[in-house]
Amino acid sequence: MHPSVMRPTVMNPMALVAAGLLALATQAAAAESYGQPVPAAVAVPVAQAVAEYERYAGKPQQYSGRIAQVCQAEGCWMVLEDDGQSARVQFKDHAFVIPKDSAGLARVHGVLSRRELTAEQIEHLREDGGGKLEVSPVEYRIVADGVEIEPAG
Repeated sequence: MHPSVMRPTVMNPMALVAAGLLALATQAAAAESYGQPVPAAVAVPVAQAVAEYERYAGKPQQYSGRIAQVCQAEGCWMVLEDDGQSARVQFKDHAFVIPKDSAGLARVHGVLSRRELTAEQIEHLREDGGGKLEVSPVEYRIVADGVEIEPAG
């Protein structure tokens, strides 16, 4: 064959299998999404949002933190923690839930607020959370329409 004639490249079948497995592994390590898609934007750490509450309250924003607690009754809320500060994330209109064993870092898109809890609300939240964290009488809350959870590890 003349050197100027090009042969088509044929991939080794084992290389194709390896490439497919790599793609599956990459997908498995991707963030899990719940609710509405979280838009690509810079997320404000929960500690910064609490420290600068007036700046962030009342308008849609992205927030980030480590999942410190998840509702053990239904998976209908979680607590995000960052640098000693926390905010309870509730899912807008109870439109979705997350797995009760969720862990790792999370980004949420929602609206931040602050409210005082009654003794009954505090006890209810303690029970739903499995008693793992103390519930503050003044709570920072994010009502989220979308959540992304990075796999723990």
